[in-house]
Formats: sequence, structure tokens, C-alpha cells
Amino acid sequence: MAEHQRGTVALWLLGLQARAAAVLGDEETVRTANQQAADRRERVVPDDLDSLGGLFTYAPEKQLYYAVEAEAVLGHGGAQLAQQAEQAVQGFSDPTAPNWAFGDLAGSQCDLALVRLYGGDLDGAAAAIRPVLDLPASHRNNGIVMSAMRVRQALTSGPAREAVVARDLRAEIEAFPASWPALPHR
Repeated sequence: MAEHQRGTVALWLLGLQARAAAVLGDEETVRTANQQAADRRERVVPDDLDSLGGLFTYAPEKQLYYAVEAEAVLGHGGAQLAQQAEQAVQGFSDPTAPNWAFGDLAGSQCDLALVRLYGGDLDGAAAAIRPVLDLPASHRNNGIVMSAMRVRQALTSGPAREAVVARDLRAEIEAFPASWPALPHR
């Protein structure tokens, strides 16, 4: 339905498609959706939703974050992807920027940790996720917790799993989720 839209919503749908395909392990769909989004980014014509801003627009920073996340969920690492992951983190590092969101920053930091881990850089992965683990409990929403848990899961396999850093990080991430009651106490 949004295929002929020229605003960023069409790109956002492609980003969501890539992330969903990654969870299913469908590398071909991830690559196709991310490539289509990259190609269409150059032809964006902002529309009414884009003019509203905020959640109604799909900023380049978010597009990069989603593209990196899809690759990270597939278990990919490497220097080029690590560079893109670092750019995604940088894109959300200024809290005064119009497209900043603490959840996107935390998610991109978790993705950077995954990419570094899959690239064999355990210490770099630990450094990337540290700001997320230092978030106050009030900022640990479900998306952030799930992103951190992906890092924990990745730490259970591969050559780094027996390293002291990996064991300590797994334990810290396991204790990370805030426990929220289903209903508020009265």
C-alpha cells in the first residue's frame, strides 16, 4: 500500500520488514528490503507525516539503526558492519538532536555490542553495552531489555563464551531487566 509513497513511511515499512525477516533468519529478504530502503532514501519527498516529525518520520539515523540491527540479528559482524553500527550509535548520541530517542540509542548500542561480539571483539562488545546496563530501571523498557537479552544470548555461544568477561557480562545482563508488576500496586 505504501509502495508508491514518496515520504519516509515507505522506508520505515522496509526497515520493519528487514528486522522481521532477520528474526526469521531470512537473509535474502533482509538484504532486499535494506537495499530497497537505501535506494528509495535518495528519492524521498517529505510528505504530511514527515512534516509532523517525531514518530511520524523515519530519519536516516533510524534507517541505519534498523539496517544494522537486521544484520546483527542474523549473527553478522565484521569491520564494515561495525563501522555502520558505530555510525548508528553516533546518530543517536546527541540528546538535543531532533531525532534523538533514548530507546534508539540503547538499541543501537546493543547492536554495536552484537556486531563487535560476532566480529571477535569481546572487550569492544562489553564497552558498547555498558551505557545500556547503566540505564536507570525507569528507562529499561521492553525494547531495551529485549535488545540486551540478544547480547546475553550471543554471549552463550562462540569462542568467547568461557571468557571471564563474557561470564560476568551474561550475569549482569541477566540481572538487568526491571521487574514491573502487571498492574500497579494500590
